[in-house]
Order: sequence, then C-alpha cells, then structure tokens
Amino acid sequence: MHPQSKSESYAAAGVDITAGYKAVELMKKHVARTKNEGCLDDVGGFGGCFGLPIAGMEEPVLVSGTDGCGTKVKLAILMDKHDTIGIDAVAMCVNDIICVGAKPLFFLDYIACGKNIPEKIASIVSGVAEGCVQSGAALIGGETAEHPGMMPVEDYDLAGFAVGIVDKKKILDNTRMKEGDVVIALASTGIHSNGFSLCRKVFDIDNNNPDLYVPKEELGGKTIAEALLVPTKIYVKSVLALLEKVDVKGISHITGGGFYENIPRSIPDGLGARIDKSAVKVLPIFDLIAKTGNIPERDMFNTYNMGVGMSIVVPKDEVETALEILKANGEEAYVIGEIIASDDKVTIC
Repeated sequence: MHPQSKSESYAAAGVDITAGYKAVELMKKHVARTKNEGCLDDVGGFGGCFGLPIAGMEEPVLVSGTDGCGTKVKLAILMDKHDTIGIDAVAMCVNDIICVGAKPLFFLDYIACGKNIPEKIASIVSGVAEGCVQSGAALIGGETAEHPGMMPVEDYDLAGFAVGIVDKKKILDNTRMKEGDVVIALASTGIHSNGFSLCRKVFDIDNNNPDLYVPKEELGGKTIAEALLVPTKIYVKSVLALLEKVDVKGISHITGGGFYENIPRSIPDGLGARIDKSAVKVLPIFDLIAKTGNIPERDMFNTYNMGVGMSIVVPKDEVETALEILKANGEEAYVIGEIIASDDKVTIC
C-alpha cells in the first residue's frame, strides 16, 4: 500500500481501497506457493507475465478455459467457510483444458464482493492457491472488486481463467475412437461444482435449513452441508501421467448436464458410449439428493456426475495399463462401459 493512497470520499461511498491493499498483502504468502518455472514477476502489477515452456514442442498451442463455482458459493457463505471454494474455481477450468491434452500453465481469479473483508478474501485465495498447486499452475494475477449496493456485504462470487499448453500433434483426436474401445471412470469427491441450484431447492439451502448441519449416518457422519462443500477433484497430474504412456482416445469432464451432456462431447458421430449403470459407484450424497427431492434417475444422470468426475476412452488392450497408472497416481479408476456403433451418443443401461 502506498502511504498516500486513501480516499475518505470513496470509503464513504462503500469502497475501502485500503482493504484491497491489505487483502493483497495477506494473500501473497498463498500466491507464493504456486510459483513455477514460467513466472516472471510478483503479484500486484497491472499484468501477470509468464514465460512459455515450449522447448521440444514442434507447434505449441495455447488452450484456455474459464468458469466459476456456480451457486456453491452460497453454501460457502452460509457456512462461513471460504478456504476450499477456490479449489473448485481452479478445478472447473483446469479439468476442462486437460480434456484437450494440455498442461495447465497459469491461472487468474476474479472475486466480486459486497464488502472487501481482507481476511475473507485471503481465505478464498488460499483455496485458489491450493487448486493451483494441485494442478501445477501458477497463480499469476487476479482481481478483487468491491460492489457496494449490487450485492449484500457478506456475498461474493468467484470465477477464474486458466491457460495451458500442448504440442499440436498431441491434441486429443477423437476421430481415432472406434467400436470396442473402453470407457474408464475417475471417481469424483462428491457433487463437485454443478447442480447446486437443484440442491438448494431439495435441501432448502436458501432458508438455511437446520437439517443441513446435522451429521448423517449415510454420509459417513458428515453433515449435508459438509458433503456438498467438498471441493472438486483436480485430475490434471494423473491424466498427464496417463497421456505419457497410454493411447487416450477421448476425455470428458463430467460437469453440469451430467453424463448425457458431457460424455458425448468427446465422442465422434456414428459412435456412442454404452454405460453400465450397475458399474457406476454412485456416492451417498447423490442417493440422498434423489431420495429427498424425489428426483427421477434420468434427471440425476443428466444433472450430476453421480460419482464419476471424468471419463476416459482408451483401447481395450491398454485398459489394465491405464488403470494401473491412474491408481498409482491416486485415482479410484474403474471400467464403466464401452464404445459402440450408435446414433445415440450415450446409452445408460
């Protein structure tokens, strides 16, 4: 903070610029954890600079992704727990770009808030930094915007933007996918960051339903709120390890729209994924959502990941190798289906 930088008039209008400076100071230790070989300067400038690691690449291609955490932020606000929601923001971006085969390089975040409370902002950024560490991306910049009058003082929203890199010849090409290839599931940690508008209705979250905070036996002793707030799994490092050894034909990040919207995005015309419903290891939180809200099974598979955060298509003769690599890198990975000749991109049976 510059000693001359203080505006009483701006503060009277609802924006305390000194709080912004304090937040930056508090978050610097978190940002420092994410430094990698491409970082060129410190947080706080007008632009984040990053040196591209293109050695050995014939035709480097940048891959970008942007997303937020949806209304999961509402639950973080109700629970007054802000140190994991940033992991979700990073995950929603880096899990997308890894589907192309790209390695994440850097990340930027954007936080809009009703009032800048430096400690809260720093807590949010600590989660962002943790997500960056998990994905190997550097947090090279961001923005916190105070919006008095546009949202309540306790409210905020969080979004992010990631950039990765891949050699053009290694971009995943689903045109090589064929009948008989196998679909592998990577287990999710829970609901991740999608379908929270439905969850809010089912569990009456907007009215801060007291039942949210009661431990549930079916959730292993966790409360509903705790189970819903578990951060999105980041699959970057395990998938990168897989790409080095296995001929991956396609990857889908299972987000909003569930199986029916996301699995087709990695499958070419004329082929479809036949998913064995009995093979899907549905997590207890999804059973509870369906039971409490009386949600039809198809709607559940068309809204949530149902315990499958990512699907990967590999040749049949490389399945065992793929499973070994994924499990060695900390994933719960298992076969859920196969690729068939079909006009329907997804069949769950």
